[in-house]
Amino acid sequence: MYFSLFFVSIIAKAQQGFVKESLVIKSTALGKDVKFCIYLPSDYDKSMRNYPVLYLLHGYGDDETGWSQFGEVNHIADKTINSGEATPMIIAMPDGGVSWYMNSSDGKVMYEDFFINEFIPYIEKNFRIRTKKQYRAIAGLSMGGHGAMIMALKHPDLFSSCSPLSGAFFVNPEITEMPLDRWNSVFGILFGKDLKGNDRITDHLKNNSGLALVDKMNSAELAKVRYYIDCGDDDFLIKGNMALHSALIDKKTPHEFRVRDGGHTWTYWRTALPEVLKFASESFHQK
Repeated sequence: MYFSLFFVSIIAKAQQGFVKESLVIKSTALGKDVKFCIYLPSDYDKSMRNYPVLYLLHGYGDDETGWSQFGEVNHIADKTINSGEATPMIIAMPDGGVSWYMNSSDGKVMYEDFFINEFIPYIEKNFRIRTKKQYRAIAGLSMGGHGAMIMALKHPDLFSSCSPLSGAFFVNPEITEMPLDRWNSVFGILFGKDLKGNDRITDHLKNNSGLALVDKMNSAELAKVRYYIDCGDDDFLIKGNMALHSALIDKKTPHEFRVRDGGHTWTYWRTALPEVLKFASESFHQK
């Protein structure tokens, strides 16, 4: 009896992946060190295989530890992988600060350049990763959902799937009518401070908005990436997510859209993550 329980305990422990927290990459594009966390599947140290990768982005005001500390990414990934519903994968989680994962209009914060030209190559060089587009996915929550979407839309040849959760997508009235103090504190650094009304709809905003990018892209480009969009019915961002869903319908772009009971909370995102892992895995297996 005791031997059996001990044996089961050893097996369960062996099936646990692990997260390495707050590792550091030196960034030339950002002119500073950037921290990141990485989830490695349970057999990573015991095999010589290469793995697909999911880039998982945090929300506004959080950091690289958000998904591991509050999102319980290691437990959720272990459970979903061990059940056979998701393929073993590496999950890379960089610190995005409050960059919205984009280059600022004044050129002082070049996060997109860092992510595409430095972070992805660094991860693929330093960990055993399958480097074809088919085996590369991106996802994120809130600000990270925005970041995941613009990365996939602007670089459709890099990602097989994109899964924004409660993505920070805003329809134009929400942008143009936003109180000035909120605009300056949240978007001023990215698009320019003290802008009011329609003056906020700059070319830079249009080139870094999920809704605007979908609107100007053709169906063939949009179809290069599989999309999974999920937002709670009580989330303050539901209007923008519904608009994104509608825009993709208008472009006849196949995608998955989910509205479930819940708000802008970690409880909601933890229940969404297994579906993201399954969706990414489906893309990894497609030819």
